[in-house]
Amino acid sequence: MKFLPREKFQNLLNVLRREGYHCIGPQVKNGAIVYDTINKVTELPIGIHDKQAPGQYRLENTDDSRYFAWANGPQAIKPLTFTPRESLWRVKRNREGEIRFLETLPEEQAIAVIGVRSCDMVAMLLQDQHFCYQKYPDVYYSSRRRGLFLIAVDCSHPADTCFCHSTGDGPSVNVGFDMALTELDEGFLVRVRSVNGRALLTDLPLKEVTKEQRTLAKRQHQIAIEAQKRRLPSLYKEASLAELEHPRWEEIAQRCLSCSNCTSVCPTCFCHSEGETPSLDGRTSEHYREWDSCFTVGHSYMHNFVPRDSTMLRYRQWLVHKLCIWHKQYGRSGCVGCGRCITWCPVGIDITEEATIICGEKNHAQS
Repeated sequence: MKFLPREKFQNLLNVLRREGYHCIGPQVKNGAIVYDTINKVTELPIGIHDKQAPGQYRLENTDDSRYFAWANGPQAIKPLTFTPRESLWRVKRNREGEIRFLETLPEEQAIAVIGVRSCDMVAMLLQDQHFCYQKYPDVYYSSRRRGLFLIAVDCSHPADTCFCHSTGDGPSVNVGFDMALTELDEGFLVRVRSVNGRALLTDLPLKEVTKEQRTLAKRQHQIAIEAQKRRLPSLYKEASLAELEHPRWEEIAQRCLSCSNCTSVCPTCFCHSEGETPSLDGRTSEHYREWDSCFTVGHSYMHNFVPRDSTMLRYRQWLVHKLCIWHKQYGRSGCVGCGRCITWCPVGIDITEEATIICGEKNHAQS
């Protein structure tokens, strides 16, 4: 572990760009923190704090000098690997009527993502399992994934809706990163895990970490843990399948709008649909995939039949699959505790509250 003074943070961007990386980092746009191209540290959300609650999100300016004193925005790093819409192939017919299929593989790019949080890092590793480590890997996802250089930041200011500590996924980052930062008032503690990460250290104006800085980092980590009041129930993995007829499902359905906001902001959801866009002259056509949601009626459509034809069935499918079935598929829950589904739900449905009621667990702490 080394120390990078705050006034030298621009050096990190300079080194990344010199090494050929296109830098992406968090920025304030349209009232939210999102990822976009970044060239200067002054473009980062300096002094920005976020206030989140069920169905509520807002930003506020402070005198804080920190760049990462916020929890998360609506956007994880998922769009960089599993894009909202992409072409899978094109079809072209020549004058003789012969049809040719053309690949549309994405061009691999070297992209450095700055500010990745632990919850989003773990979510990406879950998507890696689905897209990369199956019998037939997804070449579109894999191509984008290979080009990422991930610079994570330990979360020091969890939102009211965060519960990553209860899922074992935060607030400090422990897996998946090339480089990880712990932000203190005077600068950053820097640690690396990959060969590419270690190679960058020699070009940065780093100092030795002091005992006081280590103590501050440990204290900051503990405060971030204690700030989280929500949690997922420990019984859900075993209880959910036995509670499919619980009356709470219908109560949730009375509030749920089936708007799919929760699945759009979720960093692990990967439901999608595929379609065709033919040209008007009939000579070409594009086959594409785009994000879909298990909350839409058409998602479960099969041969003139919709198995999940009500909001109750769709919400139950989403929650049981994510919190229970994922254990069988991927060895763990599909929830990383980022809390986005709570914040961005228009009616403020709280996944931790609903899961706890359905499981019957009584020691659920909630702010």
